[in-house]
Amino acid sequence: MLEVLARAKINLTLDVKGLLPGGYHELETVMQSVDLCDRLVFTPRSRGLEIQTDSELIPAGPENLIYRAAELLQEVTGCRRGAHIFLFKNIPVAAGLGGGSADAAAALVALNELWSLGLSRDELLTLASRVGADVPFCLVGGTVLARGKGELITPLKPLPPLGVVLVTPPLAVSTAQIYREYDRLLPGVHPDTSAMVAAIERGDAAAVAAFLGNALEPVTTTLYPRVNAVKEALQAAGAPGVVMSGSGPTVLGLCRDEEEARRVAGRLDPGLGRILCTRLCRQSIELAVRENKR
Repeated sequence: MLEVLARAKINLTLDVKGLLPGGYHELETVMQSVDLCDRLVFTPRSRGLEIQTDSELIPAGPENLIYRAAELLQEVTGCRRGAHIFLFKNIPVAAGLGGGSADAAAALVALNELWSLGLSRDELLTLASRVGADVPFCLVGGTVLARGKGELITPLKPLPPLGVVLVTPPLAVSTAQIYREYDRLLPGVHPDTSAMVAAIERGDAAAVAAFLGNALEPVTTTLYPRVNAVKEALQAAGAPGVVMSGSGPTVLGLCRDEEEARRVAGRLDPGLGRILCTRLCRQSIELAVRENKR
């Protein structure tokens, strides 16, 4: 049995640079792991894949990214062994926090060990890019600059464990819809990614908070004004930096430490949505428990 922690991600910046072949959007984004995680337990079976979860929002079949990652490993390696996978879901679903991608990355790492496949990190990264755009980052974790569809990863100097308030309003936001609207409207708001990278390299937390930005935010806040209300509430509560993560609807408040994050969270109206306090961390996938695999 293997127990793995799969951590959420936030986007400190997210810019849309254009379109790639196949209809994908070319991105440039500074991504960061946070210490909010799902927990997955992998148990070997002689045949077959079975996924169970404590969340009724998560599909258990082939549409689940965990299942896709496991099937891809079997396809590429010829392995026919199976696994039972139980997902304890803590990361909000479809919230711009990369929970599904983190779970898929955890599956690649855990099943590579559980099935004794011996794939290298570079080989796993190649497979990760076939599973989903954020999965390569979730394998690497920490603080990175990601380009292309998200598969071109450049590690950056680690940030200190700054505090983060995450507010997820009860909205169903479609990532595909947000990108379609972005292409139609071309809102023209672009974060200064170079300035963010320079701030990270200097270790300047105040500048990191100042250069937060997301090109998709004007689209999402126009379609879902409640997201903008969350952003305004975080600013009024004293968060030094505020930005939407991914395509939303989660909005993050970046704080100097966890204590400040808790103070900011305490000033928020619980009716805004799910409010979580966490911190930045340097690792995305963590093997928490390893027992005899035989």
